[in-house]
Amino acid sequence: MRLTPKTFSVAIQSVCDCDPDLAHILTILKPPTFWTRKPGFASLIHIILEQQVSLASARASFDRLLAAVSPLTPDRFLELDEARLRSCGFSQQKIAYGRNLAYTIVDGHLNLSTLNTSDDQTARSELVKVKGIGPWTANIYLMTVLRRPDIWPAEDLALAVATQQLKRLKTRPTPQELDNLSLAWKPWRAVAARLLWHYYLNGPKNSKESTK
Repeated sequence: MRLTPKTFSVAIQSVCDCDPDLAHILTILKPPTFWTRKPGFASLIHIILEQQVSLASARASFDRLLAAVSPLTPDRFLELDEARLRSCGFSQQKIAYGRNLAYTIVDGHLNLSTLNTSDDQTARSELVKVKGIGPWTANIYLMTVLRRPDIWPAEDLALAVATQQLKRLKTRPTPQELDNLSLAWKPWRAVAARLLWHYYLNGPKNSKESTK
């Protein structure tokens, strides 16, 4: 199943009906927009850029990359030398991650199009085989590109911050604690995550920390 604008609206109502704290978000903010990303290499590179940095910083780096090479394909990415990638905002580590991803696709070891019809666990397992793609990166791809409704990126810092604030917790929840809390929102955990991100970015006393 893939989320659509219609099912997203239904799912928001469902998770808010079962959780007054999530419902509170809609009393102070408009509903979040249903945003998605296009399937493919470019979106995965964008998500890699978002690892451990602010969304704004990652967006700026990605825009500079698109200005340097468009359309952004694995082959064309591999044509860029290290200096050019650094000028776009890539760290040494993310240069290695991006090149490794590009080589993996070019060599045929990863076919992103097959993930469209794979179940969640299979799609996640195929992605995390690639060095530089951990559970967080894989889950964000499943959520925002493949539009899977029950993905929960428990390692996401913004979710932890938002949950602590919204639930009035004394300490920031660990990934395991976030996992446990998320069970109440099944089978729409990806929708609950989007609501919490919305609160993190736009709600009161938000803290603009990185999203991982």
